[in-house]
Amino acid sequence: MTDTRPNVLFLLTDQERADLLAPDGLPVETPNLDRLRDEGTWFDRAYTPVSICTSARASLLTGLYPHAHGMLNNSHEADAVRTDLPEDLPTFGELLAESGYENGYAGKWHVGRTRGPESFGFEYFGGSDDHHDEALDTRYKRYRESLDVGEETVEDAVYADDGEGGMVVSGTTSLPPEATRTYFLAELTIDAIERRAEGGDAPFFHRTDFLGPHHPYVVPEPYASMYDPDDIDPWPSYAETFEGKPRVHEEYTRYRGVEEFDWETWAELVAKYFGFMTFIDDQVGRILDALEAHGLDEETAVVHAADHGDFTGSHRQFNKGPLMYEQTYRIPLVVRDPTRETVDEIDAFVRLQDLMPTFLEWADAEVPSELHARSLLPLLAGDEPDDWPDSVYAQYHGDEFGLYSQRMLRTERYKFVYNGPDRNELYDLRTDPHELRNLVDHPHYEDEKRELQETLAEWMDEVADPLGKWVPKTFR
Repeated sequence: MTDTRPNVLFLLTDQERADLLAPDGLPVETPNLDRLRDEGTWFDRAYTPVSICTSARASLLTGLYPHAHGMLNNSHEADAVRTDLPEDLPTFGELLAESGYENGYAGKWHVGRTRGPESFGFEYFGGSDDHHDEALDTRYKRYRESLDVGEETVEDAVYADDGEGGMVVSGTTSLPPEATRTYFLAELTIDAIERRAEGGDAPFFHRTDFLGPHHPYVVPEPYASMYDPDDIDPWPSYAETFEGKPRVHEEYTRYRGVEEFDWETWAELVAKYFGFMTFIDDQVGRILDALEAHGLDEETAVVHAADHGDFTGSHRQFNKGPLMYEQTYRIPLVVRDPTRETVDEIDAFVRLQDLMPTFLEWADAEVPSELHARSLLPLLAGDEPDDWPDSVYAQYHGDEFGLYSQRMLRTERYKFVYNGPDRNELYDLRTDPHELRNLVDHPHYEDEKRELQETLAEWMDEVADPLGKWVPKTFR
């Protein structure tokens, strides 16, 4: 009997802002991802459950918020609360393998120090880096040596003052595109597609995790000079004054070493960030072409998402951190499923971890009970369940300079942020889409604030957030 379940190709990027790919977004050339979006479904209100790599990726694997899977911050740092996922938590890779899928994985892992993709149901093809996944893979190094391109140098580098001699934020690599890790990950993916095309009848799931457009935004030509910094206008949120904001917002510009950056410097970084995204898009095009060339495009669902976004100068910030703005919490999410009819665009609130039960439902696999996630397949079919949430909830637990409890509620019009050690935030996104004015103490918004606080408390109760016992008391 022929297995009619779809193959799944999942392409995850690292720190890709949603507005890089949104139909009304930034002027960045992404023709291949645009084609994927135009042929599939764009989720206009997709959010990460937490804006930090390890935590978000663990939520993706488990369908749980960080407080439940325990990976509260990055696993590779000295301050890691946990260094590996608990072994008793079911993950979609293991469940797909149990249901008969052949699983492959290439690229960044960053969900633990000792247990890699092969511990979670995947055949690992390599491509990660030493910084995040020490000793997980050496294949890229061997690949680059085989090209005989010499030592890499970085020109026009921009540094952040991290207190340790400066950290490279952007620059132009001397390597040709084909010698970069980004290109190599596409090569690994194409090789995997070719093997699957020659294989048996079992469906496959393949995941490729690009390490960009995460900083350092160091890219090869022609991408490094593809965008002119002089043509890039300041973000509207660059007008940030930090007035009425939690103190940590301004403090973070100093902590990240970008306090002295002016817009001329930021524009240089943004130009490289845009170039990095176009470079990744070209690799996505190569992958999609290979899928079509091997006759797999009509039986393979393709999903593109990011673990979280990136500030790149928005609100004068670098990277991400204890700031729950749209630039880092809203993510791109595209699904192209040629095996069934789907709608073009969805404006319901969805989360990165909702992909976990979606993958399992595609595979006709049993979905674990008590997830903090729901399958997207009803939405893709244009059938929004009556009980689908009209808001989204997210978390942050701190990183590097100390634990810092945050909880976020985003509704169609408003955003409310609970900041444990500091003042809360309330934004009216209809009148202030760039989140510049904190209205948490504005007397005209008392009723709205009270309602948002109640909804946030309901979310915390629903997902058994352990702070749910205490946080609502601070609202009285």
